[in-house]
Amino acid sequence: MRLKNKDLLGLQDLSADEINLILDTAIPMKDIIKRKIKKVPTLRGRTIVTLFYEPSTRTRSSFDLAAKYLSADTIGISASTSSVVKGESLRDTARTIEAMGADIIIIRHSAAGSPHLLARTVGASVINAGDGTHEHPTQALLDIYTVREKKGIVKGLKVAILGDILHSRVARSNIWGLTKLGAEVRVVGPSTLMPPEIERLGVKVFTRTEDALEGVDVVNVLRIQLERQQQGLFPSIREYARLFGLNKERLALADPDALVLHPGPLNRGVEITPDIADGTKSVIVEQVTNGVAVRMALLYLLSGEEDSHEVTN
Repeated sequence: MRLKNKDLLGLQDLSADEINLILDTAIPMKDIIKRKIKKVPTLRGRTIVTLFYEPSTRTRSSFDLAAKYLSADTIGISASTSSVVKGESLRDTARTIEAMGADIIIIRHSAAGSPHLLARTVGASVINAGDGTHEHPTQALLDIYTVREKKGIVKGLKVAILGDILHSRVARSNIWGLTKLGAEVRVVGPSTLMPPEIERLGVKVFTRTEDALEGVDVVNVLRIQLERQQQGLFPSIREYARLFGLNKERLALADPDALVLHPGPLNRGVEITPDIADGTKSVIVEQVTNGVAVRMALLYLLSGEEDSHEVTN
């Protein structure tokens, strides 16, 4: 089986079989990361470009490492240090990059739909590394991989996504992916941070944290995106932490073996208390490792190398 499209733009467009193909391919990729020598020649001769119009630490470095572990050549371009500051359009930037021989372009942009425009413009494969408040598919894939790795299955699990649903591209991609794999997804947060008609995505909506966490198998805590907030959506950080922050008392309402996820970076003491972030139920650090494995799997699958090489050559 192969991925249907040349690009990875969102989980809304992927089938359950395609999601499982990516997750299954990430398993041997994680074995490579555990080796003393973390490098295989699988993508030797391929060129991968990261084109980031927004700041990023985890996602960008994770893609960079994933490409290097597969022996691809990598180039990183930031909008602030490129011809974008001289007025160059996204379309022209993309064509320039492709003319230089890029095989895969990874883009993060503040405007929803930018990766889709890029994918229509170039023949190279395009991966969405986050577009506005729309989707962040690779974050969701690594979240789901982590859940499946720890729980053995996704179907039938109860997953609560806690926090700023309105501005979260992570939440949207998780909802698409988890529901397609058969999980029950609950969303909880201030009513002012809940998108209208979110129920149409097949989730259960809560505005009281305690009700949403009752018996869940997974709690995925979202970062409060202060940079995207509009004035007046919640009274104060302190009030938000009091009503919606994940603490020991609230986590006790979940299943005793519940997992705690967070996409990072963390606002400790706001959306999650430090004892929970560093506690035994937290898999936040493992999410970072799994992010590299999942992105290696995507680069491998989108490059078409599954037709000619074994993963672990």
